[in-house]
Amino acid sequence: MIELYQFELSQYSEKVRLILDYKGLEYRKIEIAPGIGQVELFRMSGQRQVPVLKDGSTFVADSTEIAKYLDRQYPDRPLFPSDPVQRALCLIMEEWADSSIGIKSRQALFGAISQDQSFRKSLLPETTPDIVKSLVEFIPSEVLKVLGIGVGSGPDSVKSATTDLKQDLEALCLLLVERPYLLGDEPCLADLAVAGLSMLIKFPDGPYLDLPPAIKGKGIPGLADSIIYEPFFTWRDRLYAQYRKSTFSYNTAPSAPTSISID
Repeated sequence: MIELYQFELSQYSEKVRLILDYKGLEYRKIEIAPGIGQVELFRMSGQRQVPVLKDGSTFVADSTEIAKYLDRQYPDRPLFPSDPVQRALCLIMEEWADSSIGIKSRQALFGAISQDQSFRKSLLPETTPDIVKSLVEFIPSEVLKVLGIGVGSGPDSVKSATTDLKQDLEALCLLLVERPYLLGDEPCLADLAVAGLSMLIKFPDGPYLDLPPAIKGKGIPGLADSIIYEPFFTWRDRLYAQYRKSTFSYNTAPSAPTSISID
């Protein structure tokens, strides 16, 4: 069985999960706990980031390379249009989604949890001890702002990322006004990338992710709850309903490798 070394809250892992589900491939999720050690994963694959796909003896890292590998090995339900121009547009849009939505949504989410204690607490797994939840909830916002600057998510970066995401969502809404998918009548990698990478802007509601119920359907204030961008999230919900499997369908296991960088 295909194995996906992943982090449940990684939007790049979600992109790959959606691709696997779209292609109807069975796979086993292996959760990697960030920040604790990376010896076993690196020993097995030579990679330090998630997602990493293992198919037999083959390891593939990076969500885009995983998509290309899966399309070569499992050609049913192709990810790329056959028309050369449409294929080029698909590749360009997928790359844009990775570098814009993928990165900026992470920055904007950091800003949201820095300012909202309850939102910060709700992101913790339900198994988190109460004392840890309390410590996380009451970390001063100023401390988080300082930490954010150190990882490229300071106040200025958060503000800029949020502004850019508003423009991105507006553009996506316009693209979807008269067609069911971003490039026409059939879904392609561009659709799956945009849908999966938008996870941190607004967490999908429904049984798709192993996340605390309190955050499902919630997200970054001003984006997730804005009526302006509702057409995009309605489209995404339809895509999920069509192709994304329930989390109960997966064989999930904890992993021996325990620390990675998030791609």
